[in-house]
Amino acid sequence: MISIQQLKKKFGKLWALDGVSVEFASGKSYALIGPNGSGKTTLIKSVLGMVIPTSGNIVVDGEIIKHHWHYREKIGYMPQIGRYPDNMRIGQLFDMMRNIRNNPPLVDDELIESFRLDRMFDKRMHTLSGGTRQKVSAALAFLFHAPILFLDEPTAGLDPVSVEILKEKILKEKEAGKLLIITSHIMSDLDELSTEVVYLQEGHVRYNNSVEELKDITSEQKLGKAMAKLIRGLEEKHVDVKITTNE
Repeated sequence: MISIQQLKKKFGKLWALDGVSVEFASGKSYALIGPNGSGKTTLIKSVLGMVIPTSGNIVVDGEIIKHHWHYREKIGYMPQIGRYPDNMRIGQLFDMMRNIRNNPPLVDDELIESFRLDRMFDKRMHTLSGGTRQKVSAALAFLFHAPILFLDEPTAGLDPVSVEILKEKILKEKEAGKLLIITSHIMSDLDELSTEVVYLQEGHVRYNNSVEELKDITSEQKLGKAMAKLIRGLEEKHVDVKITTNE
């Protein structure tokens, strides 16, 4: 559903992305992993239209997105830190988003109800805890039945019950055939939620294949340990660590 083709982005003398090519297919959940400065954020913002690539193409649902913006209606985005007007009430925020989308007749309010946000619609955004703001961001990301979902550190700051509610929602949407791209430093979460791994390092794709394939080639049962072994192998250039890619 998303095709990244030889994408490059240069900031000054730094190549944040240096010829990235990767395919993201519907019905799969991708863990987008990489150290700070690897290009993850630049890649996500390029797809969202927030960063203009230096060269290369991004194709969403068969359409090159350059000079277009309608494709964004197909994307739900949960940022790591949601920034909203301080004096706006929660209910007003949801109403505003519905109005921006021209009041779509069908909305997904499952997370609004599960997180009990409807009981605090009168609260202003500046009074909310970090965890509650995360809940608002999650509910907004899923609100319009978007077939593509970008979730940046989705469980950060959530209490244990809310973490499980969100995980169940993510898995439910994957089973419904949606495309999910998730970034997180919590490997156990990615192990539960992801079927594929894309590992970025210094603007290059170093691994692009299934979680199961990664565990197989590293002989590890947990994603965190498998990633650690993969990264050590890349750093030390061990010949027994193979980097395989989906064609």
